[in-house]
Amino acid sequence: KQAEKAVHQKKEQSKTKCRKARRRHINLVAEFNHRQRKNIWLETHIWHAKRFHMVKKWGYCLGNNPTEKSYRACYRAMTKHCLLQDLSYYCCLELKGKENELLKQLARICSIDTGLTFQEACCLSGRFEGSLNLYRADRYPEDMLGPVTFIWKPRDGSENRQLWIWVHPALKQDILRELKEIFQCSEPEEICITEPVTTSIQEEKQGEVVTSLGKKRKKEDKEGEKAVPVKKIIGDGTRDPFQSCSWIAQTTGIAISDRSMEILRYRLIGPLSHSVLTETLKVASVQTV
Repeated sequence: KQAEKAVHQKKEQSKTKCRKARRRHINLVAEFNHRQRKNIWLETHIWHAKRFHMVKKWGYCLGNNPTEKSYRACYRAMTKHCLLQDLSYYCCLELKGKENELLKQLARICSIDTGLTFQEACCLSGRFEGSLNLYRADRYPEDMLGPVTFIWKPRDGSENRQLWIWVHPALKQDILRELKEIFQCSEPEEICITEPVTTSIQEEKQGEVVTSLGKKRKKEDKEGEKAVPVKKIIGDGTRDPFQSCSWIAQTTGIAISDRSMEILRYRLIGPLSHSVLTETLKVASVQTV
């Protein structure tokens, strides 16, 4: 009986794939995509997951505090070297249209009494990034929405301008709703689907690999339906994947687009930040025909 039991256990253990098979690229990608169905990962997630305690906030999986006592190392980097932070979870709202029309409506949700505005000369040229507090239209000093940062695209000789507004994911829905209201952008311009349904045979096989990685993984979801394999998720945790991500006003032509997780954002702190950027970014040679 003991011999039969040992043989039976060996057969059950053989069904579990070895670590080398589980660490193959196709299996890893399928597993990572499955784990991102509820909380989106940043591009630096793997690096942070090995060194930080991760928390799930605002639809993202973010590093909260380090597992090791690295506070002295971080302080040393900020004061003497360079410290990099991943702020890609911040949401980017893009505005396109005529400069006069943009400034006219944006003046309704900010005030010169609080400091800089969208009309500041140094920021309007596109050379510097500005920060301010937003309020509901014509409601200053009441009904504050929250702090944001913004940067204008430098002028190219045209009257149309491009503005990027960076907001915290907890404030994105309120600020986006207010911007669409003051610019009267109600009609969707395009639909962004961030979780396409795969239909090819190869992608179906990839989905079957996801369900067979562990014993606890089931081939059916909670509703009892067949699990749908997905590709690499592109999007953010603050946007419905089947809702529009761009709106346009028919009267003024102002367009508002949600560019969250489409533009990566990093913050460099320290006296050697400029040197790090200089060594990292290389100027491309432009050949004119």
